[in-house]
Amino acid sequence: MPHSLPPSGGIGLKSVHYSDILSDEAGSNKPGWVEVHPQNYFGDGGPLHRWLTAIAGVYPLSFHSVGLSLGSAEGLNIDDLEQIAALCERYEPAMVSDHLSWSGNAHDRYPDLLPIPYTVEALDHFSEQIAKVQDRLKRPILIENPSRYLSYRDDEMSETEFISALCKQSGCGLLFDINNVEVTATNVGLDMEAYIDAIDPDIVGEIHLAGHAREEHDSGPLLIDDHGSIVSDVTWRLYDRFIKRAGAKPTLIEWDTDIPAYDVLMAEVAKVEAVLNGTQNALAS
Repeated sequence: MPHSLPPSGGIGLKSVHYSDILSDEAGSNKPGWVEVHPQNYFGDGGPLHRWLTAIAGVYPLSFHSVGLSLGSAEGLNIDDLEQIAALCERYEPAMVSDHLSWSGNAHDRYPDLLPIPYTVEALDHFSEQIAKVQDRLKRPILIENPSRYLSYRDDEMSETEFISALCKQSGCGLLFDINNVEVTATNVGLDMEAYIDAIDPDIVGEIHLAGHAREEHDSGPLLIDDHGSIVSDVTWRLYDRFIKRAGAKPTLIEWDTDIPAYDVLMAEVAKVEAVLNGTQNALAS
């Protein structure tokens, strides 16, 4: 999967860090690229756009949408698509992505990324919605694997089989969230390493790493994908396993709740760079 983001560590851009990443005092303590949720920039002007314009002049951008609702039975959210298209014309991001999920129907919108069934019917419908987005944006997009808390009894294929078929059928790529692999595998009983090994590196255009919360129940642990802490040791091991096979990929530290100080965030990016550099050195030797 070709991409134009640098194969280095990026951060999810938050307003509390605007000044930090543009400061001369940051020196080399800066990300290789930044990612934003385009829905936060749907207004035409104001301080958010002044900051983003300045940042886009320095860093490659990735747009990570949370509102297209590609899996909704009635079809995707056209209003969001049109506003994302306008933002793409304005900022020319290196990458655009959304989720393997749905978050609304003909009557309601939900603040959640809800799972879809892994059936041929769902595959055809999702592929059709992706085609509409890619035609409108005139570019391929990435779709992120979900964090799941349940699975459907009538699934006709595994998650990795569905993702592979989706990328082949629609021409999209994968935003590979490796924290979501740990969350899903723990919650619904999958083999994490087998999942990692089943993903074709050629379809991966971007990687996400994040933290999660853990709840202990009589039935076993439940992981909550809250993006509110450092990346777990398990996710780091899975990431290292994938990168050793795939080579360096653009990798984001995703931290959306309990936002840390800039230096804490960049310490996680330094861990990304250590994995990527270790892989690059191994490949060069």
